[in-house]
Amino acid sequence: MAVAASKPTPARAPAPRANRGAGPGRVILIPTLLLLAVAAIGTPYYLSSTAERLRHPLHVWFRPSGYVGQTAGIITFVGFLFMWLFPMRKRFRKASWAGPVPRWLDVHIGVGMMLPLIGAIHAGFRFGGVIGLGYIAMLIVCASGIVGRYLYVRIPRSRSGVELGLGEVAAQQRALLGELAEATGISVMELQEVLHVETAPAGVGVWRAFVLMARDDLARGQAVRRLRARVNAKGRVDAKRLDEMIGLARRQMSLGQQARLLNATQSIFKHWHAAHLPVAITAVIAVTIHVVVVIAMGATWF
Repeated sequence: MAVAASKPTPARAPAPRANRGAGPGRVILIPTLLLLAVAAIGTPYYLSSTAERLRHPLHVWFRPSGYVGQTAGIITFVGFLFMWLFPMRKRFRKASWAGPVPRWLDVHIGVGMMLPLIGAIHAGFRFGGVIGLGYIAMLIVCASGIVGRYLYVRIPRSRSGVELGLGEVAAQQRALLGELAEATGISVMELQEVLHVETAPAGVGVWRAFVLMARDDLARGQAVRRLRARVNAKGRVDAKRLDEMIGLARRQMSLGQQARLLNATQSIFKHWHAAHLPVAITAVIAVTIHVVVVIAMGATWF
């Protein structure tokens, strides 16, 4: 008796993963430790009064126009200019040779988080006049940048950083669920129960959206613990393989949570960008004026 030939099952394409970069924490770790070491060396000078500083042996090094102080000022100014490369990279989406936008964002935020410390070393931890205005603007930009990244990573994006629509998000979720089911041996229905995401509430305001985002972050951790327990109950799993499964689960849950609050997040992000840009411009103008005045007065060591 002839046996009907079965059709080959098409291989499932791997679910696309968002390229989020290394994270700003990794970008700034070593430079921040070096800056803290420099600040620690200069602590006796920074704790001195104005009159004592003039006679302090470290004055020639750590005063704003000193070797360390002014070098920190130059780095701060260069850092301010470097920060504007990220908006340019976002605008020119076809410049893929320059690296993915998410990684540019990590470097952009990492540099922005270091600038207040570098600027403080330059100023000798004393602020006044125009540089005081620039420093306050710098702190505001730094704080708002952290909030901006929190919002940015909650908008689903492709590898190139382009925003995804709800249909594309749903397709990624299905692909990730299938991949996760194959990896864990748990059925898709069981996984949906373990990694459950609530339906979107209607009319979410700004503060309510932030509360839901924070709650989602906690919910992911709880769901990961449930999944880890379910996988371990099925038998011993290699630690590396389990980490890969957990990574897939986190991505799948993130997509669902991002889709749930997509409209609210996009709206908040637009308002954030409108507020972030003027403060950033104010900071760079204040710092530029300070640099021009210092150079005009010849108060440099070079």
